[in-house]
Amino acid sequence: METKKEDKMAMTAKGIRLMIAGVLVMAAGLILMTGGGSDDPAVFNYAMFDFRRLVAAPLVIVCGIAVVIISIMGARPKKDGQ
Repeated sequence: METKKEDKMAMTAKGIRLMIAGVLVMAAGLILMTGGGSDDPAVFNYAMFDFRRLVAAPLVIVCGIAVVIISIMGARPKKDGQ
C-alpha cells in the first residue's frame, strides 16, 4: 500500500519526542527560577539574587529552546528510497 504525500506528518516521532523533552527542560528552568520572595514587603530578601535564579535557570531555559529548535529543524523524515 502506497502512502500519499499528504498522509505523512511533517515531523517524525523522534522529533516530537525531542520537542516534548525541550518543553520539559524549559519548564524545569521556570521552576528553578521561582521563589526568593519575602513575606514582609518592608524587608528586602537577597535570596532572589542567587546563582540558581540568575544564571542556572536562564541557561536551562536556553538549552530547552535549543532542543526544541533542533527538534524542528533537524528531525527530517526519511525519503522513500532510504
